[in-house]
Amino acid sequence: MSSSSAKVKNVTITQKTLTVVLSDGRAISAPLTWYPTLLQATGKQVRRWKTCGAGTGIHWPALDYHLSVEGLLRGAREAEGVTRRVLALA
Repeated sequence: MSSSSAKVKNVTITQKTLTVVLSDGRAISAPLTWYPTLLQATGKQVRRWKTCGAGTGIHWPALDYHLSVEGLLRGAREAEGVTRRVLALA
C-alpha cells in the first residue's frame, strides 16, 4: 500500500506524543512538540478528531486543524504561525 492510499485507523495523543495508526498496520509517532496547536489544545479538543480526505487526513473540528498522512510520513512539522492563527479562533 502506498503512502497516498494509507488510511487513518486511529489517533492517540499523550502529553508527549502523537501516534497515528494506519489501516495497513503502520504506526506513525511524533513528538507532540512538533504540533504546537495540538500541544496547547485541551484534552477534549484533541480527543474529538475525525478522518478527512477519504481517510488520508485527520481533522480536529474544534481547532479547525488538519494533518495529512503524507505529511506525517514525511516527518513534516506544523508550519510556523499556524498555532497563533488557530488559537486566536478559539
